Order: sequence, then structure tokens, then C-alpha cells
Amino acid sequence: MEFNLLHPVDHEGYLFSQNRCVWVNGPVIVGAGPSGLATAACLREQGVPFVVIERADCIASLWQKRTYDRLKLHLPKQFCQLPRLPFPEDYPEYPSKKQFIQYLESYTQKFEIKPQFNESVQLARYDETSGLWRVKTESISGEVEYICRWLVVATGENAECVTPEIEGLNQFSGEVLHVSDYKSGERFKGKKVLVVGCGNSGMEVSLDLCNHEASPSMVVRSSVHVLPREILGKSTFELAVLLMKWLPLWLVDKLILILAWFVLGNIERYGIKRPSMGPLQLKNTTGKTPVLDIGALSKIRSGDIEVVPGIKRFTEKQVEFINGETMDIDAVLLATGYRSNVPFWLQEKEFFAKNGFPKTEFPHSWKGKSGLYAVGFTRRGLSGAASDAIKIAQDIGGVWRQEIKQKRRPTACLRRCISQF
Repeated sequence: MEFNLLHPVDHEGYLFSQNRCVWVNGPVIVGAGPSGLATAACLREQGVPFVVIERADCIASLWQKRTYDRLKLHLPKQFCQLPRLPFPEDYPEYPSKKQFIQYLESYTQKFEIKPQFNESVQLARYDETSGLWRVKTESISGEVEYICRWLVVATGENAECVTPEIEGLNQFSGEVLHVSDYKSGERFKGKKVLVVGCGNSGMEVSLDLCNHEASPSMVVRSSVHVLPREILGKSTFELAVLLMKWLPLWLVDKLILILAWFVLGNIERYGIKRPSMGPLQLKNTTGKTPVLDIGALSKIRSGDIEVVPGIKRFTEKQVEFINGETMDIDAVLLATGYRSNVPFWLQEKEFFAKNGFPKTEFPHSWKGKSGLYAVGFTRRGLSGAASDAIKIAQDIGGVWRQEIKQKRRPTACLRRCISQF
């Protein structure tokens, strides 16, 4: 349902221009990544109408446009599938980037999800007078304001690239790019590349650079847990999930680290220090994910990947480390992660914190007040997003079905007509 508002003034005195306004008879979902798609599919199953808004021109833009070619899912596929649709049986245990995108496209078709592409949300706020959410978007065709009762924030943990401020980086004459713009090490053949960051992305692109005959050096500024992707032929993550059914988390952490030592040996001899907190507890407490090694550690042992300390400053052609040593380099690759962008567009301070994550911890981080929901902010990957999506759809679906029943009564029908202006 669409209608035009002729310069209305709301209760706070905001003046809106003659822009297109759209009444959504259901929730607005912001984001067409895996989290948003999962929520949409679950709502479809509940019989609830919805609108999905996406700023890019495709679904899962992070996967399609901001990931490197060699990327594969870090966890076995059974922990990464979205609700109501398993991965194809012929997919390997760790699907590739291309396979995961194909799975998401099939998912979108199966559940008839048709996002509004190229619409960037500029502002979303709750109007207490009407009891509705007002979501203003901007696109090439102009501005649109969506009016809805429920708002689902599905922009996720990795909406914006994090680019650190490092002294002298703007004076460096070589190429500098964020890992989101990195596709392959082929273009860096024969070059000395400084990889800033030692998470999963930093480790994997360093390995990829080695495989393309580049010379990577990886900055390890803080402690990090490195675990084998598999232990005794079983996924380390799957093993941890199994152990947590019977043992407390601290003991599972101890067992996993002992097993990792037997597989990987003492990694501190290579300049990689482990945190004092166990990998699972650290993940639950801070969201910092342990690195699942797929071959980078062997390159570190052989010296093909050099581990270097924190950076002090850059010069035109060199980098100086905090220990005073310098190194000539040709390029800098920033594997410095991502962040939520929710604080930039959502006017709400009770449910979301300044860092763009819900203030309440898992498993209660999916629902706020006044019809506000969050999906994909659990720091538990795709499985966490799938869990959120199911809960959100069931919660909205319950209210939706109740109101459909009430709508059949004359008094309820009048009330609903009023709520739709």
C-alpha cells in the first residue's frame, strides 16, 4: 500500500518533503545477507508479509563482492545452513565461496524473497505517537519512507570495513588495500606484502600470497588462539559442541587446547602468543573468534610467512615496528576486520549499544521493545543467525495470527483500519 504525504510535521517537529511513502503490512527487514534472508524465509513460512531493503545490488553483497577467491566456510556445512533448506548433498563439508553464493540464490528463489535493491537506509526511528517505525531510504530513483509496525535489523556484524589510523600510512608510496578488496595473491607475485592482522582473514590471505609466490609478513600485535580446523578427522568446532553437552565450558577449553598442542605444537615459538582466556570463553565474552588453521601455520614454520610485531609507523617505502626494526615493503594489506553500522542510521539507544550490537547477551539479544528485532549479532556465525531468524518469525507470526483472528470481529476491524491511517 503506497500513499503520498503532503509536507506533514510529526510530533517532534520534523518536516518531511513530498517523498514516496510505503505502508508495509508486516516487518521491514534491513539487509539481504544470510541473516535477512533467513528471517524472510521464516516469516514466509509463518504467512507474514515483509519487505527486505538492501543497499547493494545483490543478495549477500559481503560474500559476493568483498571476499577473496579462495574463501571457504570455516565450519562444516551442517553448522552453516539456513532454516528450512539444507545444503545439497553433493556439496563438500566446507563449501566454497561460489557454492555458498549458489546456495543463497537457491534459498532466495525457494522462499520467493525479492529484496528492494540499491536502497540505503538513512534513518530509522520509532514514532511513539503512531506506534510505528519510520524507515527512510535513499536510492538513485529518490527517497522512500517505509512505515511499519516491526523493524528487523539484519545488517550484521560486518557491515563496514575497519581501517585503523597508523602513523605515516598515508605517506606510504606502495599499494594499500583492505582485505575486503583483496581477491587473489596473483597480482602480488614477487612482492613483499605486509599483512596487518592475524585473524582468520589475515592467516588465509597470507597463505594465499605464499601460494602465488609473494613474500608476506604478518603483523601479530596481540595474542590469538590458533586451532587446527580438524582434530582426529573431526571438525574442531563439532568436537567442542559435542563436549559441551557433557562438560563445563572451561574444561572443554582445556581439552581443546591440549589437543591443539598435540596437532600444532607450541605456536609461541613462532611469535604467536595465546590469550590467557580459553578460546570458547574468549569467543563468548568478547566475540573474538579463534583462528582455524588450514595451512598457514606450516608456512610460518618454514619461514615463508614471517611473523612481525606491532607497527610504530610507516615511511614512503618502509615500515618501522615497535621493537625498532624496519622492513622494506611493496604493499600493505589491512586484515583489520569489520564493524556494525547500526549506530549510523538507527535512532535507538535502549536496545543497541554504541558499538552497534545489542546490549543484552545471547540468547536474549534478538528482541527489543516496540517491535524492534536484531538478527545476526550473536557473534555465533550463521548458526546464531539461523536461531535468531526462527525466534523472530515465530514471535511476529504469533501476533500476526492473533490479529487476523481479531480482524474478523467488527470492533477489531475498525481498530486495524485506524492503525493503518
